[in-house]
Amino acid sequence: MIEIALNILGAVSLWLAVEYYLRHQTAESLEDASLIPFADDPEVARRVEAATGKIINAVAPEEVKSGWGNLEI
Repeated sequence: MIEIALNILGAVSLWLAVEYYLRHQTAESLEDASLIPFADDPEVARRVEAATGKIINAVAPEEVKSGWGNLEI
């Protein structure tokens, strides 16, 4: 019986922790966060923008400087 109570307490604690963490989030901020994985590849960002109509602030990846590329340690 104590195990069931502890399981319920754990589930409620997890739910409350998630609610507390996300309390200041808006639908817009969560939507922006869902588009972050596409921001580092401009070509993929353009395709996602065309498919969804949402604007993605894409950033071109930095060019590798000569001499700093393929270092083997």
